[in-house]
Amino acid sequence: MSKVAVVTGGTRGIGAAISRALHADGYSVAATFAGNEQAASAFTAETGIKSYRWDAGDPEACATGLNRVAEELGPVEILVNNAGITRDSMFHRMSYEQWSAVIHANLNSMFCMTKPVIEGMRSRGFGRIINISSINGQKGQVGQVNYSAAKAGIIGFTKALALENAPKGITVNCICPGYIDTDMVAAVPADALAKIVAGIPVGRLGKAEEIAAAVAFLASDKAAFMTGSVLTINGAQYIANG
Repeated sequence: MSKVAVVTGGTRGIGAAISRALHADGYSVAATFAGNEQAASAFTAETGIKSYRWDAGDPEACATGLNRVAEELGPVEILVNNAGITRDSMFHRMSYEQWSAVIHANLNSMFCMTKPVIEGMRSRGFGRIINISSINGQKGQVGQVNYSAAKAGIIGFTKALALENAPKGITVNCICPGYIDTDMVAAVPADALAKIVAGIPVGRLGKAEEIAAAVAFLASDKAAFMTGSVLTINGAQYIANG
């Protein structure tokens, strides 16, 4: 029986590319989504990958949803925490709703999704947890204090969880994508996007498939000795010690 992988935010953008890559590698993939039913239905119809709707920042919804995945596909052995949103604003104008919405979706989801599966991974002596952070969690970004704080928190979450679970055969790693050619980036005004691309030494946006390839590697047995790592995939836009 193939290993079961859950990808949050797995029906669009980077998440969809991750779901496709893991499916192509033979995993049974469950792609979760929060709200866009039409996009999720189209994704499932096109790929054959099952999609499940729940709020990744709601602990009860996650426990219920993950139980359903386990019943339908089998125990979860690979978890990709990819779900995330933006609510950009300069901090002095930022509302608590903008702050809390991003922390809820981007950081609280780390706990809510991982807690229900970690004991099973520990008891089986195997697990792969792959968390998607961001270049802006490493360097910060104007207008994204909420987003940068949440994405930086993911890095700390990754390192601590890796230390706790290494003796149990569980690896926990983090990927920090730079600017990737997705709908989220496409929504950036053209002049601002041109400035972003001009600041990327390789001279282009990244591709979702390039992030997905790194996730597929981290999920594989080839990455069994790699844990607590932070991979920067940003075209040399920002270089930091991981």
